[in-house]
Amino acid sequence: MPPPVPEQLSRTIETLYRSESGRVLATLVRLLGDLDLAEEAMHEAFAAALESWPKTGIPDRPRPWLISTARFKAIDRMRRRARFDGETQKDFALYMEARSNEAPFDDEEIEDDRLRLIFTCCHPALPPEGQVALTLREICGLTTEEIARAFLVTPATLAQRIVRAKAVIRDKAIPYQVPVSEELSARLGTVLLVVYLIFNEGFSAETTGAELSREAIRLGRLLLNLLPEPEVLGLLGLMLLHESRRAARTSGDGDVILLEQQDRSLWNRDQIAEGISLTESALRSRRFGAYTLQAAIAAVHAESSSVASTDWRQITLLYDQLLRIQASPVVELNRAVAIAMCEGLERGLALIDDLLAREHLSHYHLAHSARADLCRRLGRIAEARASYEKALTLVSKEPERRFLAKRLAELK
Repeated sequence: MPPPVPEQLSRTIETLYRSESGRVLATLVRLLGDLDLAEEAMHEAFAAALESWPKTGIPDRPRPWLISTARFKAIDRMRRRARFDGETQKDFALYMEARSNEAPFDDEEIEDDRLRLIFTCCHPALPPEGQVALTLREICGLTTEEIARAFLVTPATLAQRIVRAKAVIRDKAIPYQVPVSEELSARLGTVLLVVYLIFNEGFSAETTGAELSREAIRLGRLLLNLLPEPEVLGLLGLMLLHESRRAARTSGDGDVILLEQQDRSLWNRDQIAEGISLTESALRSRRFGAYTLQAAIAAVHAESSSVASTDWRQITLLYDQLLRIQASPVVELNRAVAIAMCEGLERGLALIDDLLAREHLSHYHLAHSARADLCRRLGRIAEARASYEKALTLVSKEPERRFLAKRLAELK
């Protein structure tokens, strides 16, 4: 049995795993051409570090050590799997070593490897839940248990999603590369959507949300460093602006606090400043899209000292632009609320009633909740009660359920 690893060194290696496993894995995939083999070899390399570094000390450059160790672990594993005679085994080992040595371990090349792996994990041939799971596992380095806990599924279910996603990559021979320029815009959209889905899950999760949101923001920064496109700027700005309000969004008991009642002194001003700067840069490019417009809306809220002083006219105009490039009932609902704030409650209520009549949002609890709030403000108590009751039948998250129940009780 190997001697126990000192606690401080164990924590250092764990931190290295969090920060470096995505880079190590991405380079191993390039060297070995097999995601499963690369992942097995990476874990063996970190296990070897736990055994070796207490005796030899941490290398000056841990990442190349881990890549090199994993590479040879993979070659040994492949040699054991194959049924070769002695001479063929020797030729195979020489071939694999030559192939591995073709690629340098410099930082720029390794970062290119990460970009290739991101596009592989987010390939549109994979089911959306597989893209999210694979990205969190292979790029962010989260464990299966951590991802499963965040998405409220069992580890076995999450593991199956990862297995199926890997099978699609293998069976369809999905190339490990960044798309060529004519395909990049379309494929980048899938990558950004996966990052946004991860962030949204974290933003609404009751317990594990902060960790997921941090991972999404970390992915956004990584993408920005590797691919500084306007919509990458916009998405990162949007996530930072939303995340800046985390401390003010819920009470100590976990109850929802609406924007109008939030203590704005709790908003993270550093995140707001960075988010606004990124959003302005994206807007100046004139090549922005939906994420940048959503970030611009969030920036108007972030710059306002109160709901009353918010420039709702500007927000309405931004929603008008957003509808032109990404029409959706939810965007229409948000626009209706903004119009209620700047053109009158009756006008906003009429727009929401029209949306509900078209049945686009009939099963969306926030549409009924927004209608209830406008009716409450207008003194139409019976209608407000009916809408809150309808929203309660549709809501799934307990904090939102408590909020709606409280509002309903206040009407009495």
